[in-house]
Amino acid sequence: SVSLKSNLAYSMRMAESKLSTGCEYSLDNYLDQLLDIAANNPDSDNRRQFSDFLVRISDQGVISKRQAKSTYNRYFNVKFVSLTGEYNTCSQTCPVKSRVLADMQSELLDKELGLVQASQDSASYYRADHLLKEVQLVLEATCRACESETL
Repeated sequence: SVSLKSNLAYSMRMAESKLSTGCEYSLDNYLDQLLDIAANNPDSDNRRQFSDFLVRISDQGVISKRQAKSTYNRYFNVKFVSLTGEYNTCSQTCPVKSRVLADMQSELLDKELGLVQASQDSASYYRADHLLKEVQLVLEATCRACESETL
């Protein structure tokens, strides 16, 4: 594994080069290093740089377009990728509610890294945090209602 330097744009180019020549298995490692570099050099432009990086490695075939979008959204979007899909809440979400909420809590930590630390966008992070709290309340109420229907 190659250690990346502190210049984000340069490090992204290095990672792209390595990923396109057989090191696809190291994507998570490179992504962690790049997010670390961004957090140590916060800039509102880091968000765009990550978007461009993910598009480029998607164009190279390292990851799918859907993976690129999901990865970007996990770190840099207010919406939660761990709460996607068409759910019949009573039958599909309520039985795994604690896992869904734990996944969202974990994603919120990634959003803190991407939005607050790397991009200096606290406002978006607080919107995501607020969204998580709303989802928790809605799920609690919905699952309680589902339980009373089955009694």
